[in-house]
Amino acid sequence: MTIDKNSKGTVLLVYVISAAVIAGAFLLSHSWWVRIPVTLLFIWFCRWQTLFHCVPKRNPAGSDSEVVAVADGRVVMIGDAFEKEWLKCECKMISIYMDFWDYHVNYWPIDGKVAYTKYHPGKHLLAFKPKASEDNEHTCTSIRNAAGREVFFKQLAGGFARRIVCYAKEDMAVNAGRQCGIIKFGSRIDMYLPKDADIKVALGDIVRGSETVVAVI
Repeated sequence: MTIDKNSKGTVLLVYVISAAVIAGAFLLSHSWWVRIPVTLLFIWFCRWQTLFHCVPKRNPAGSDSEVVAVADGRVVMIGDAFEKEWLKCECKMISIYMDFWDYHVNYWPIDGKVAYTKYHPGKHLLAFKPKASEDNEHTCTSIRNAAGREVFFKQLAGGFARRIVCYAKEDMAVNAGRQCGIIKFGSRIDMYLPKDADIKVALGDIVRGSETVVAVI
């Protein structure tokens, strides 16, 4: 595993702050009942943040018709939805919720080209709330395959997420299962698929970004 290229500064800051707190515990307290718990807690915190911002090794699945999960997490919604920003039509929507313990790397859902991408500033409601899809900070991206079919997805910030990274640029050629960005801390992905998509996951399923095929279009 490697650290996400846009997260190296974050991880370094975590290490610096943790080292300062541990040093402070040793300087301000002579009690090992203080020093040891503080040291162990912040070593654990450093390890967690290192893993959190890692890009795990995956075996990418997907193609221009097999749609893979954009992120690790739990499927919290499957249903019909009108996508009003770009596709402007009825779609099948799959929402994936990421908690603190998931990798937060994101992946391209299909092979194709970036047809649309836009960043939207916004609120930081808890990501599982329905209004989060419209009101929270988010980035929207649509990938068009060779047959002209599109998969549109939103990277949604959550109550603790404060940065969304997306590598999309219009007309960029992309491959399913390759990294497309990262969302830092709790967050959600909404995927909008053609209405006739054959959904391959069920509500409550745990999916792995890059590897789990969620639909065929």
